Amino acid sequence: MTAPAPGTQDRTWTLADFDFNLPPELIAQQPAPERSGSRLLDGRSPVPQDLRFAQFPGLLRPGDLMVFNDTQVIKARLFGHKPSGGRLELLVERVLDAASGEVAAHMKVSKKPAPGTVLQMDGGFTATLLGRWPNAEGPLYRFAFSQDPFALMAAHGHVPLPPYITHEDSAEDEARYQTVFAAKPGAVAAPTAALHFDEALLDALQAAGVARANVTLHVGAGTFQPVKVDNIHDHLMHSEWYDVPVATQQAIADCRARGGRVLAVGTTTVRTLESWARSGLATGDTSIFITPGFAFQVVDLLLTNFHLPKSTLMMLISAFAGHAHVMALYQHAITERYRFFSYGDAMLLQRSA
Repeated sequence: MTAPAPGTQDRTWTLADFDFNLPPELIAQQPAPERSGSRLLDGRSPVPQDLRFAQFPGLLRPGDLMVFNDTQVIKARLFGHKPSGGRLELLVERVLDAASGEVAAHMKVSKKPAPGTVLQMDGGFTATLLGRWPNAEGPLYRFAFSQDPFALMAAHGHVPLPPYITHEDSAEDEARYQTVFAAKPGAVAAPTAALHFDEALLDALQAAGVARANVTLHVGAGTFQPVKVDNIHDHLMHSEWYDVPVATQQAIADCRARGGRVLAVGTTTVRTLESWARSGLATGDTSIFITPGFAFQVVDLLLTNFHLPKSTLMMLISAFAGHAHVMALYQHAITERYRFFSYGDAMLLQRSA
Protein backbone atom coordinates (compact mmCIF):
# COMPACT_ATOMS: atom_id res chain seq x y z
CA MET A 1 0.00 0.00 0.00
CA THR A 2 1.32 3.43 -0.95
CA ALA A 3 2.09 5.71 1.99
CA PRO A 4 0.20 8.99 2.24
CA ALA A 5 1.96 12.09 0.98
CA PRO A 6 4.14 13.67 3.69
CA GLY A 7 2.22 16.06 5.91
CA THR A 8 -1.20 15.28 4.46
CA GLN A 9 -2.47 12.53 6.72
CA ASP A 10 -2.58 14.69 9.88
CA ARG A 11 -3.87 17.91 8.38
CA THR A 12 -7.47 19.05 8.70
CA TRP A 13 -8.54 20.01 5.20
CA THR A 14 -11.26 22.61 4.82
CA LEU A 15 -13.46 23.51 1.89
CA ALA A 16 -11.56 26.75 1.35
CA ASP A 17 -8.41 24.75 0.54
CA PHE A 18 -10.00 23.67 -2.73
CA ASP A 19 -11.44 26.99 -3.81
CA PHE A 20 -10.26 29.19 -6.67
CA ASN A 21 -11.62 32.11 -8.66
CA LEU A 22 -12.86 30.90 -12.04
CA PRO A 23 -13.93 33.50 -14.61
CA PRO A 24 -17.37 32.33 -15.78
CA GLU A 25 -16.48 32.79 -19.44
CA LEU A 26 -14.02 29.86 -19.10
CA ILE A 27 -16.87 27.42 -18.45
CA ALA A 28 -17.22 25.59 -21.77
CA GLN A 29 -20.80 25.65 -23.05
CA GLN A 30 -20.09 23.69 -26.23
CA PRO A 31 -17.59 20.95 -27.07
CA ALA A 32 -14.59 21.61 -29.28
CA PRO A 33 -15.43 21.22 -33.01
CA GLU A 34 -13.47 17.95 -33.04
CA ARG A 35 -13.16 15.58 -30.08
CA SER A 36 -9.36 15.53 -30.17
CA GLY A 37 -9.18 19.25 -31.01
CA SER A 38 -9.24 20.36 -27.37
CA ARG A 39 -6.19 21.52 -25.44
CA LEU A 40 -4.11 19.36 -23.10
CA LEU A 41 -2.13 20.60 -20.11
CA ASP A 42 0.71 18.21 -19.30
CA GLY A 43 0.95 18.71 -15.56
CA ARG A 44 3.28 15.86 -14.66
CA SER A 45 6.28 18.08 -13.90
CA PRO A 46 6.71 21.36 -11.97
CA VAL A 47 6.77 23.25 -15.28
CA PRO A 48 3.48 22.59 -17.13
CA GLN A 49 3.42 22.09 -20.89
CA ASP A 50 0.64 23.49 -23.06
CA LEU A 51 -0.27 20.98 -25.79
CA ARG A 52 -3.07 19.94 -28.11
CA PHE A 53 -4.96 16.78 -27.23
CA ALA A 54 -3.93 15.21 -30.54
CA GLN A 55 -0.40 15.06 -29.07
CA PHE A 56 -1.52 12.81 -26.23
CA PRO A 57 -0.25 9.47 -27.66
CA GLY A 58 3.30 10.86 -27.60
CA LEU A 59 3.13 11.19 -23.80
CA LEU A 60 2.69 7.46 -23.20
CA ARG A 61 5.04 4.51 -23.55
CA PRO A 62 4.65 1.10 -25.17
CA GLY A 63 3.40 -1.24 -22.47
CA ASP A 64 1.34 1.37 -20.63
CA LEU A 65 -2.32 0.54 -19.97
CA MET A 66 -5.19 2.96 -20.41
CA VAL A 67 -8.36 2.17 -18.46
CA PHE A 68 -11.61 3.74 -19.69
CA ASN A 69 -15.08 3.92 -18.16
CA ASP A 70 -17.42 2.37 -20.75
CA THR A 71 -20.66 3.59 -19.16
CA GLN A 72 -23.29 5.05 -21.47
CA VAL A 73 -25.17 8.24 -20.63
CA ILE A 74 -28.92 7.68 -20.69
CA LYS A 75 -31.42 10.41 -21.62
CA ALA A 76 -32.47 10.52 -18.01
CA ARG A 77 -34.43 13.80 -17.87
CA LEU A 78 -38.16 13.23 -18.24
CA PHE A 79 -41.04 15.66 -17.94
CA GLY A 80 -44.68 15.20 -17.02
CA HIS A 81 -47.46 16.42 -14.77
CA LYS A 82 -49.38 15.49 -11.64
CA PRO A 83 -53.12 14.68 -11.70
CA SER A 84 -53.66 18.31 -10.61
CA GLY A 85 -51.88 19.50 -13.75
CA GLY A 86 -48.74 20.73 -12.00
CA ARG A 87 -45.56 20.20 -14.06
CA LEU A 88 -42.67 18.11 -12.81
CA GLU A 89 -39.30 16.78 -13.88
CA LEU A 90 -37.73 13.42 -13.12
CA LEU A 91 -34.03 12.64 -13.37
CA VAL A 92 -33.58 8.88 -13.39
CA GLU A 93 -30.56 8.04 -11.25
CA ARG A 94 -30.75 4.27 -11.52
CA VAL A 95 -32.87 1.62 -13.24
CA LEU A 96 -33.67 -0.81 -10.42
CA ASP A 97 -35.54 -3.44 -12.45
CA ALA A 98 -36.09 -2.98 -16.16
CA ALA A 99 -38.59 -5.84 -16.32
CA SER A 100 -40.94 -4.28 -13.76
CA GLY A 101 -40.18 -0.72 -14.85
CA GLU A 102 -38.83 0.33 -11.46
CA VAL A 103 -36.39 3.24 -11.24
CA ALA A 104 -34.89 5.50 -8.59
CA ALA A 105 -35.09 9.17 -9.56
CA HIS A 106 -34.76 12.74 -8.40
CA MET A 107 -38.04 14.65 -8.58
CA LYS A 108 -38.36 18.39 -9.17
CA VAL A 109 -41.89 19.59 -8.44
CA SER A 110 -43.56 22.40 -6.50
CA LYS A 111 -45.34 20.03 -4.11
CA LYS A 112 -44.39 16.37 -3.76
CA PRO A 113 -47.23 13.94 -4.60
CA ALA A 114 -48.20 11.13 -2.25
CA PRO A 115 -47.10 7.52 -2.78
CA GLY A 116 -49.47 5.78 -5.18
CA THR A 117 -49.91 8.87 -7.35
CA VAL A 118 -49.88 8.11 -11.07
CA LEU A 119 -47.99 10.74 -13.04
CA GLN A 120 -48.72 11.35 -16.70
CA MET A 121 -45.40 11.71 -18.49
CA ASP A 122 -44.62 13.46 -21.77
CA GLY A 123 -44.58 10.76 -24.43
CA GLY A 124 -47.75 9.04 -23.23
CA PHE A 125 -46.47 6.74 -20.48
CA THR A 126 -47.09 6.79 -16.74
CA ALA A 127 -44.86 6.80 -13.67
CA THR A 128 -46.39 5.58 -10.41
CA LEU A 129 -44.74 6.91 -7.25
CA LEU A 130 -43.98 3.98 -4.93
CA GLY A 131 -42.10 5.80 -2.16
CA ARG A 132 -38.60 6.96 -1.32
CA TRP A 133 -35.33 5.19 -2.12
CA PRO A 134 -33.17 3.50 -0.89
CA ASN A 135 -35.24 3.65 2.31
CA ALA A 136 -38.13 5.59 3.82
CA GLU A 137 -35.88 8.61 4.44
CA GLY A 138 -33.87 8.25 1.24
CA PRO A 139 -33.01 11.22 -0.96
CA LEU A 140 -34.47 9.67 -4.13
CA TYR A 141 -37.91 8.46 -5.17
CA ARG A 142 -38.89 5.03 -6.46
CA PHE A 143 -41.21 4.90 -9.47
CA ALA A 144 -42.79 2.18 -11.57
CA PHE A 145 -42.84 3.13 -15.25
CA SER A 146 -45.56 1.65 -17.44
CA GLN A 147 -42.98 0.33 -19.92
CA ASP A 148 -39.28 -0.55 -20.09
CA PRO A 149 -37.40 2.46 -18.63
CA PHE A 150 -34.47 2.27 -21.04
CA ALA A 151 -36.79 2.28 -24.06
CA LEU A 152 -38.85 5.15 -22.65
CA MET A 153 -35.79 7.28 -21.92
CA ALA A 154 -34.37 6.60 -25.38
CA ALA A 155 -37.65 7.69 -26.98
CA HIS A 156 -38.77 10.56 -24.74
CA GLY A 157 -35.87 11.59 -22.51
CA HIS A 158 -33.50 14.53 -22.63
CA VAL A 159 -29.71 14.50 -22.26
CA PRO A 160 -28.94 15.26 -18.58
CA LEU A 161 -26.53 18.11 -19.20
CA PRO A 162 -24.69 19.42 -16.11
CA PRO A 163 -26.24 22.40 -14.29
CA TYR A 164 -23.47 24.77 -15.44
CA ILE A 165 -24.32 24.22 -19.13
CA THR A 166 -27.03 26.74 -19.80
CA HIS A 167 -28.51 25.68 -23.15
CA GLU A 168 -31.22 23.09 -23.69
CA ASP A 169 -30.00 19.71 -24.90
CA SER A 170 -29.70 19.25 -28.64
CA ALA A 171 -28.84 16.58 -31.19
CA GLU A 172 -25.20 17.68 -30.91
CA ASP A 173 -25.28 17.07 -27.15
CA GLU A 174 -26.77 13.64 -27.69
CA ALA A 175 -23.74 12.74 -29.81
CA ARG A 176 -20.98 14.66 -28.01
CA TYR A 177 -21.98 14.17 -24.35
CA GLN A 178 -21.17 10.49 -24.91
CA THR A 179 -17.90 8.65 -25.46
CA VAL A 180 -17.31 6.93 -28.79
CA PHE A 181 -17.02 3.57 -26.99
CA ALA A 182 -20.00 3.89 -24.59
CA ALA A 183 -21.44 0.40 -24.17
CA LYS A 184 -23.38 -0.01 -20.92
CA PRO A 185 -26.33 2.33 -20.30
CA GLY A 186 -26.79 3.72 -16.82
CA ALA A 187 -24.96 7.03 -16.30
CA VAL A 188 -26.58 10.44 -15.85
CA ALA A 189 -23.27 12.25 -16.36
CA ALA A 190 -20.53 11.52 -18.86
CA PRO A 191 -17.01 10.33 -17.95
CA THR A 192 -15.82 13.59 -19.44
CA ALA A 193 -12.07 12.95 -19.75
CA ALA A 194 -12.91 10.25 -22.30
CA LEU A 195 -14.93 12.64 -24.48
CA HIS A 196 -11.67 13.81 -26.10
CA PHE A 197 -11.01 10.44 -27.75
CA ASP A 198 -12.06 9.68 -31.31
CA GLU A 199 -11.46 6.48 -33.25
CA ALA A 200 -8.35 7.85 -34.98
CA LEU A 201 -6.73 8.71 -31.64
CA LEU A 202 -7.60 5.30 -30.18
CA ASP A 203 -6.03 3.66 -33.25
CA ALA A 204 -2.90 5.79 -32.81
CA LEU A 205 -2.58 4.69 -29.18
CA GLN A 206 -2.94 1.04 -30.16
CA ALA A 207 -0.31 1.45 -32.88
CA ALA A 208 2.02 2.99 -30.28
CA GLY A 209 1.79 -0.16 -28.15
CA VAL A 210 -0.50 1.26 -25.46
CA ALA A 211 -2.91 -1.36 -24.11
CA ARG A 212 -6.56 -0.65 -23.33
CA ALA A 213 -9.08 -1.99 -20.82
CA ASN A 214 -12.50 -0.99 -19.52
CA VAL A 215 -14.31 -0.64 -16.23
CA THR A 216 -17.88 0.50 -15.67
CA LEU A 217 -19.07 3.11 -13.20
CA HIS A 218 -22.55 4.51 -13.74
CA VAL A 219 -21.96 8.16 -12.91
CA GLY A 220 -24.74 9.59 -10.78
CA ALA A 221 -26.07 13.12 -10.34
CA GLY A 222 -24.31 13.15 -6.99
CA THR A 223 -21.11 13.97 -8.87
CA PHE A 224 -22.45 17.56 -9.03
CA GLN A 225 -23.52 17.61 -5.37
CA PRO A 226 -21.87 20.58 -3.63
CA VAL A 227 -19.88 20.08 -0.46
CA LYS A 228 -21.70 22.03 2.24
CA VAL A 229 -19.46 21.39 5.27
CA ASP A 230 -16.29 23.25 6.15
CA ASN A 231 -14.42 20.16 7.36
CA ILE A 232 -14.41 18.06 4.20
CA HIS A 233 -14.28 14.80 6.15
CA ASP A 234 -17.81 15.52 7.36
CA HIS A 235 -19.12 15.34 3.79
CA LEU A 236 -21.43 12.41 2.99
CA MET A 237 -20.34 10.98 -0.36
CA HIS A 238 -22.86 9.71 -2.90
CA SER A 239 -22.97 6.06 -3.98
CA GLU A 240 -22.49 4.68 -7.51
CA TRP A 241 -22.46 1.19 -9.04
CA TYR A 242 -19.20 -0.11 -10.54
CA ASP A 243 -17.71 -3.20 -12.16
CA VAL A 244 -14.10 -4.26 -12.80
CA PRO A 245 -14.19 -7.18 -15.27
CA VAL A 246 -11.83 -10.14 -14.88
CA ALA A 247 -10.20 -9.20 -18.19
CA THR A 248 -9.34 -5.76 -16.81
CA GLN A 249 -7.96 -7.22 -13.60
CA GLN A 250 -5.69 -9.41 -15.72
CA ALA A 251 -4.69 -6.48 -17.95
CA ILE A 252 -3.57 -4.54 -14.87
CA ALA A 253 -1.55 -7.52 -13.60
CA ASP A 254 0.05 -7.91 -17.03
CA CYS A 255 0.87 -4.20 -17.15
CA ARG A 256 2.59 -4.41 -13.77
CA ALA A 257 4.55 -7.48 -14.87
CA ARG A 258 5.99 -5.73 -17.92
CA GLY A 259 6.81 -2.53 -16.02
CA GLY A 260 4.07 -0.42 -17.60
CA ARG A 261 2.02 2.34 -16.04
CA VAL A 262 -1.72 2.27 -15.37
CA LEU A 263 -3.40 5.42 -16.68
CA ALA A 264 -6.95 6.11 -15.55
CA VAL A 265 -9.03 8.08 -18.02
CA GLY A 266 -11.11 10.22 -15.71
CA THR A 267 -11.86 10.43 -12.02
CA THR A 268 -14.66 7.86 -12.33
CA THR A 269 -12.10 5.29 -13.44
CA VAL A 270 -9.88 6.22 -10.49
CA ARG A 271 -12.78 5.75 -8.08
CA THR A 272 -13.61 2.39 -9.63
CA LEU A 273 -10.09 0.97 -9.58
CA GLU A 274 -9.27 2.20 -6.11
CA SER A 275 -12.63 0.96 -4.74
CA TRP A 276 -11.83 -2.48 -6.12
CA ALA A 277 -8.30 -2.38 -4.67
CA ARG A 278 -9.54 -1.35 -1.23
CA SER A 279 -12.54 -3.64 -0.93
CA GLY A 280 -11.45 -6.63 -3.00
CA LEU A 281 -14.92 -6.54 -4.58
CA ALA A 282 -14.93 -6.45 -8.37
CA THR A 283 -18.52 -5.23 -8.54
CA GLY A 284 -20.91 -3.39 -6.25
CA ASP A 285 -21.67 0.07 -4.94
CA THR A 286 -18.98 2.52 -3.92
CA SER A 287 -19.12 5.73 -1.92
CA ILE A 288 -15.34 6.10 -1.81
CA PHE A 289 -14.22 9.64 -0.92
CA ILE A 290 -10.66 10.34 -2.01
CA THR A 291 -9.00 13.25 -0.21
CA PRO A 292 -5.36 14.24 0.43
CA GLY A 293 -3.61 11.49 2.35
CA PHE A 294 -5.37 8.71 0.43
CA ALA A 295 -3.15 5.70 -0.30
CA PHE A 296 -3.49 4.94 -4.02
CA GLN A 297 -2.87 1.32 -4.98
CA VAL A 298 -3.56 1.04 -8.72
CA VAL A 299 -3.43 4.29 -10.69
CA ASP A 300 -0.11 5.84 -11.77
CA LEU A 301 -1.32 8.49 -14.23
CA LEU A 302 -4.60 10.36 -14.50
CA LEU A 303 -6.15 12.10 -17.48
CA THR A 304 -8.88 14.45 -16.32
CA ASN A 305 -10.83 17.57 -17.21
CA PHE A 306 -10.80 20.74 -15.10
CA HIS A 307 -13.23 20.60 -12.17
CA LEU A 308 -15.47 22.87 -10.13
CA PRO A 309 -14.05 24.86 -7.22
CA LYS A 310 -14.60 23.24 -3.82
CA SER A 311 -15.76 19.95 -5.42
CA THR A 312 -14.98 16.40 -4.35
CA LEU A 313 -13.18 16.00 -7.68
CA MET A 314 -10.78 18.82 -6.78
CA MET A 315 -10.09 16.90 -3.59
CA LEU A 316 -9.45 13.70 -5.54
CA ILE A 317 -6.94 15.20 -7.96
CA SER A 318 -5.24 17.05 -5.08
CA ALA A 319 -4.85 13.71 -3.32
CA PHE A 320 -3.42 12.22 -6.49
CA ALA A 321 -0.94 14.85 -7.67
CA GLY A 322 -0.40 16.99 -4.57
CA HIS A 323 -2.53 19.90 -3.41
CA ALA A 324 -0.03 22.72 -3.99
CA HIS A 325 0.89 21.38 -7.42
CA VAL A 326 -2.75 21.06 -8.51
CA MET A 327 -3.66 24.56 -7.34
CA ALA A 328 -0.68 25.97 -9.24
CA LEU A 329 -1.74 24.08 -12.37
CA TYR A 330 -5.24 25.51 -12.10
CA GLN A 331 -3.89 29.04 -11.87
CA HIS A 332 -1.79 28.34 -14.97
CA ALA A 333 -4.87 27.00 -16.76
CA ILE A 334 -6.89 30.11 -15.87
CA THR A 335 -4.09 32.42 -16.99
CA GLU A 336 -3.77 30.54 -20.27
CA ARG A 337 -7.54 30.56 -20.80
CA TYR A 338 -8.16 26.82 -20.78
CA ARG A 339 -11.79 25.76 -21.06
CA PHE A 340 -13.28 24.21 -17.90
CA PHE A 341 -15.68 21.41 -16.93
CA SER A 342 -17.45 18.75 -18.99
CA TYR A 343 -17.00 20.23 -22.47
CA GLY A 344 -13.64 21.77 -21.61
CA ASP A 345 -9.97 20.88 -21.99
CA ALA A 346 -7.93 18.12 -20.35
CA MET A 347 -4.94 17.71 -18.03
CA LEU A 348 -2.50 14.84 -17.50
CA LEU A 349 -1.34 14.22 -13.94
CA GLN A 350 1.16 11.87 -12.30
CA ARG A 351 0.74 10.34 -8.87
CA SER A 352 2.81 12.28 -6.34
CA ALA A 353 3.38 9.47 -3.85
